[in-house]
Amino acid sequence: MTILIAYDGSDDAKEAISFAGRILPGQRAVVLTVWERLAMAAARASAGLMMASDETGAGDAAIGEAMTELAQRGANLARQAGLDATPRCDVDSVAVWATIVDVADEIDAELIVTGTRGLGGVRSLLLGSTSNRVLHHARRPVLVVPAPEEST
Repeated sequence: MTILIAYDGSDDAKEAISFAGRILPGQRAVVLTVWERLAMAAARASAGLMMASDETGAGDAAIGEAMTELAQRGANLARQAGLDATPRCDVDSVAVWATIVDVADEIDAELIVTGTRGLGGVRSLLLGSTSNRVLHHARRPVLVVPAPEEST
């Protein structure tokens, strides 16, 4: 069995890795980090769909390198959780959710694992959350892991 785990470094993504390791120990996992080119982010920002995260003009190469390192950290977490994990980093083609679905198809993943991390408020109405889009567009089972409980 090969599972695809979507990983963005968030606590939700870390919880998804931890949960997958508990219920599927020893399984092969591809830990996928998807990133967006600056030009696409800027275009969406100019359309009012999201805030531009970088106004300094940092290059896509530097962002790609950082995202590759993030995928590696996710794969390391997955190995610590008991999975036979390899990292993968892809640039989104249309949207992050679509890239996740496409990579799952490409590697013939038997399961996609993602955290619940969604968008709130008006942005949620416009864009929807990544996990929600993956859930509704994937042609294979999807496990959406809830956010970790906050300690009080």
